[in-house]
Amino acid sequence: MPSFDVVSRTDMQEVANAVSGVMREINQRFDFKGSNSSLELKPKEEEIIILADDDLKLKQVQELLRGYISRRNLEVSCLNFGKEERASGNMVRQSVKIKQGIDQETAKKIVKNIKDSKMKVQCAIQGEEIRISGKKKDELQEAISFIKKLGIQQPLQFLNFRD
Repeated sequence: MPSFDVVSRTDMQEVANAVSGVMREINQRFDFKGSNSSLELKPKEEEIIILADDDLKLKQVQELLRGYISRRNLEVSCLNFGKEERASGNMVRQSVKIKQGIDQETAKKIVKNIKDSKMKVQCAIQGEEIRISGKKKDELQEAISFIKKLGIQQPLQFLNFRD
């Protein structure tokens, strides 16, 4: 029985490359001269900490990060920007979580939409992945295009397509 997995994985090495690119640009740009703005990648927590002098510099660093992430062929929707908070010395700190895996709420939404569409496929949530199986390859390809049209705010990959 043909099947495939729906997953959401972000390549942390590419994220690290993007963060180092942003840091290089911050160190070279004229408008950041004398600024204490910085980015710190915490790979174990899958999080980026942005530290900026003020709200304007924070917005500029966010835009730089989005640009470098997209240049690295990653989807910008893998970034989950947290709340801005005040740090010591009138600085602004923001935590950016990197989305990995499909959370239960999103997985249930995908499965419910597929079942409501009356497609002839079976769905099973397996941790942070969804396995979809059906009798024909065409049904699975139809399910892939249906999932892409749902507009999930998370990068999704379709792996392990088996016959």
